[in-house]
Amino acid sequence: MSAKTNPGYDAVQVKGWLTAHRWLILRRLSQIGILTLFLIGPLTGYFLVKGSIASSLTLDFLLLTDPYILLQTWIAGHTIEATALIGALIVFTAYLLIGGRVYCSWVCPVNVITDAAHWFRTRLGIQGGIKFSRKVRYWMLGMTLIVAYSTGILAWELINPVTVIYRGLIFGIGWAWGAALVLFIFDLLISERGWCSHLCPVGAFYGTLGKFSILRILAVRRDDCNDCMDCYAVCPEQQVISPALKGAKHGLDPVIRAGACTNCGRCIDVCALKVFEFGSRYSEPSVATGQPESEPELKKVA
Repeated sequence: MSAKTNPGYDAVQVKGWLTAHRWLILRRLSQIGILTLFLIGPLTGYFLVKGSIASSLTLDFLLLTDPYILLQTWIAGHTIEATALIGALIVFTAYLLIGGRVYCSWVCPVNVITDAAHWFRTRLGIQGGIKFSRKVRYWMLGMTLIVAYSTGILAWELINPVTVIYRGLIFGIGWAWGAALVLFIFDLLISERGWCSHLCPVGAFYGTLGKFSILRILAVRRDDCNDCMDCYAVCPEQQVISPALKGAKHGLDPVIRAGACTNCGRCIDVCALKVFEFGSRYSEPSVATGQPESEPELKKVA
């Protein structure tokens, strides 16, 4: 399989398959692990975690609440209990530190479905489809809040694919598999990365929070970039890469600061030249742009 149809081909040759898929593997383990925690109760009768991804109770004392759910609840006019507020604050703080859209790439089960659709789309050579503006998701976010305010209920959560699929996996609701199939076909045949990267209001909410997060991906060796475009091919939010990777001539630092970045780490995986790595938004430019003294200069891969 060539590099054109398999982004990261050169990285596998240089770093080995395991290293070239390290962050992808860790994300899948995270997604499966979180789902498993919820499944243990219904399967064994011993509930480590009760509830769902929207609101959960761990070990009967730690209540965690999705801040987006809490916001809809408050706008709908419902009373917010102190425990729910504390739970939302814990989640809010965690995402503020590590990047709001890590929810999308490290927690959300829909990510597995849409990633699979993109994988098949790339290998089948499917082109074209509907092109949505990435701003649409912010309109979607606004509409969910307006509907909650107007109706007094969390109307979006009744049809939210994330909620529907997660509850279906945990509680065995058969039609949830239908929702998963619809999303897969939508991203495969109708719109490339249409749901997660263009329409999902959950991603818009956490993307807004992610603008201020501390954990960031840095193009630390951007001078070594050979324009292979593999990072763009695998990135679900391609527009976030250019300012950090190609912004040196405009005086921009190598930190990917956009809230839309999911911190998925795929750009790190597929880059044979090790241009990217995780770091802090406060990294000094002189440190972030230089070659580490302990590592020899990397040769460019054709």
